[in-house]
Amino acid sequence: MKMPSRRISLIVNFAFVLALAFAGSPRSGAQEKATSKRAPVAAPKREISGVWLYQGSGGAESTAPEKDMPPMTGWAQARFATEKPGYGSRAVPDGNDPILQCDPAGFPRIMFFPTPFEFVQTSGRIIQFFEREHAWRAIWTDGRALPKDPDPTWYGYAVGHWEGDDTLVVESAGFNDKTWLGATGYPHSDEMRVTERYQRVDHDTIRYNIRVDDPKAYTKPIIGPERAMKLRPGVQINELPCVWSEENSFTKRIREPAVRKPN
Repeated sequence: MKMPSRRISLIVNFAFVLALAFAGSPRSGAQEKATSKRAPVAAPKREISGVWLYQGSGGAESTAPEKDMPPMTGWAQARFATEKPGYGSRAVPDGNDPILQCDPAGFPRIMFFPTPFEFVQTSGRIIQFFEREHAWRAIWTDGRALPKDPDPTWYGYAVGHWEGDDTLVVESAGFNDKTWLGATGYPHSDEMRVTERYQRVDHDTIRYNIRVDDPKAYTKPIIGPERAMKLRPGVQINELPCVWSEENSFTKRIREPAVRKPN
């Protein structure tokens, strides 16, 4: 018996609608993953403004890993022997890390905390403003040289210039010797000079390289590993000063109990 042509037409139309529905249904995870990968957006030329976040493991990091630290001079070894970190592999309950007393973290240590910082680019200088401690440094880009006999400061003096259209090179000097290079207690002297390279490889990414030259403290330059920083659009820098009462409370409640007591 022949099926009526109207019924055939309805069946064909229904099948067509089903096909369209399945074509528009959610794709598999593999398909979604493949299509969600977008090509990086090109970075603007000679532009580094914005809020950035270092992609590290936390504030216990140092300028370079311990395995990559060069031999210390006698001067640095004597200083290192007196340092008692509050965090990291050498942590002790009665640590004398300067930041435990709310002294400034100093430079370059402040670069490796898991808190954002902002570059504000103006004519003749770039301001680097850190959420931690509400600290800031000026990077002069007006062609001036570093001061020859500066008064030592916690964050030193910095000058910068562009290499090509994507790399900001910053040279710094004039530091005091009151800060550490990281949580494990590696010292530096007031002769330290720091060279940084901020290469903006795409709109959202900076490749960061750092070199520390301090012949009074180390027999060779300290070369940090290449690190990444990511742009954080919409993020605002919050107020995060070091408050002694809060730092001391945290030490008593959390840090000291977490540190293994010596035998």
